[in-house]
Amino acid sequence: MKRRTTGTVDGLLLVDKPAGVSSHDVVNVARRALGEKRIGHGGTLDPFATGLLVIVVGRATRLLPHMPGEPKVYEATIRFGSETDTEDLDGAVVLERPLPPRAALLAALPALTGSVEQVPPAYSAKRIDGQRAYDLARAGEPVELKPVRIRVHRWEILSLKGPDGQGLGPTAAPDAPVQEARVRITCGGGTYIRSLARDLARSVGSAAHLTQLRRTRSGAFRVEDALTTEDLLAGRAKVRPALDALPGVAVQALTDDEIARIVRGIDVPAQVEGAWGALTTSGTGLLVALAERRADRWQPRVVMHEA
Repeated sequence: MKRRTTGTVDGLLLVDKPAGVSSHDVVNVARRALGEKRIGHGGTLDPFATGLLVIVVGRATRLLPHMPGEPKVYEATIRFGSETDTEDLDGAVVLERPLPPRAALLAALPALTGSVEQVPPAYSAKRIDGQRAYDLARAGEPVELKPVRIRVHRWEILSLKGPDGQGLGPTAAPDAPVQEARVRITCGGGTYIRSLARDLARSVGSAAHLTQLRRTRSGAFRVEDALTTEDLLAGRAKVRPALDALPGVAVQALTDDEIARIVRGIDVPAQVEGAWGALTTSGTGLLVALAERRADRWQPRVVMHEA
């Protein structure tokens, strides 16, 4: 049996993206730092946003479709009174409306919780006839995107402020105008937080855009465990084992004979419970394959070793 002996890196990398750079920029930094071209990530962040990027390296990119990406948790700051064409602080103001009353704003949240139809922002990576929506928007072309179904699990109001910058607590007057709201949103994949803020404001006769957005969680992965881009640039990027990309998946160590079968696509007996199994080497615990249960046997679906 041939084992991999090359210098390539396979595994998981969690990065805390700073504001002002794209997710693609961070991936390029990781490529240079690791000397590995095969790098993917589990969900783009807007350039103005910060927070968790889940990056997979080398052969671990094959695991992306199987990695837990939900729920996603974001913390955002919503500024009321004006809407921009990008729905964030980098855009041009296209609409101005009065500030919403505190009570009306809070009462509007249930309608934007659960299964919700959302029209994505014009400045997004959605495709229209093969072209990115943001390319059309930047060229001044009309952008008409169809609504998509998203799921919002929970809104949490972290703080509210009035136009004087003072906090609006639980005892504030119901009609007190709100200029800024800090919120935590737990949602499914494909949700645009910019557009949630837009729709929340419109539902109460106001307008809004985001001034801050930070992703703190994606599935089981948390930003507290992430490296910074400075760590990458300084050569301090420690790639976690590929097995870490599959939290919650049952683990079964294989014998050498079973490894030889799995890397050739041949099933082996299942000795642990679960619909999916992370099959590893018995000595080092390296991930050999991700397998799907078929009756009492594991059928390999993603193989990390060569035959």
